[in-house]
Amino acid sequence: MSLHFGEENYAIIDTKQSVITWKGSNLVGSNSHTGYIYISQGELIVKNGQLMGGKAEVDMNTIEDEDHGKDNTLVNHLKDPDFFDVKKFPFSTIVLDKATSINGENKKVKGKLTIKGITHPVSFPAKIEVKDEIVKMSGKLVIDRTKWDVRYKSGKFYALLADQTISDSIAFDIKIVAKK
Repeated sequence: MSLHFGEENYAIIDTKQSVITWKGSNLVGSNSHTGYIYISQGELIVKNGQLMGGKAEVDMNTIEDEDHGKDNTLVNHLKDPDFFDVKKFPFSTIVLDKATSINGENKKVKGKLTIKGITHPVSFPAKIEVKDEIVKMSGKLVIDRTKWDVRYKSGKFYALLADQTISDSIAFDIKIVAKK
């Protein structure tokens, strides 16, 4: 049985069950890296069983590689100014403005993503389920990292990189569980 909220309700993000999986790759060849990053706090706003908005804060210090390595060459480089400059910008945020229905639980979510103090609008497909005071959201957001001043080995800014060029696209698989 689904719970239908009559009023706006805030569901607090369960940071233990929520995770963002990231993937970056070279433009040429099959070299890619995958890992995880974690939400430090946030909430989803639900009204009448529908996602109306929300906000999640991501702790950039939690970047890990796919083997859950937290202190290695790759992870340390991602924390450097070349990439996310975590000392200067320890948190990124995503603010969800609205979710419009595509069909059933499939929605198009619009919002604003802030990385390195730079904010841009984003939209992505997501599956959203509201049931028994639990909100589950899973979606895939693909961004052009250069819009957030992450330019390291980008073909847009560096010539003659050849097979060293890193794709400007970063994919984030977002899994959020929130509880009322």
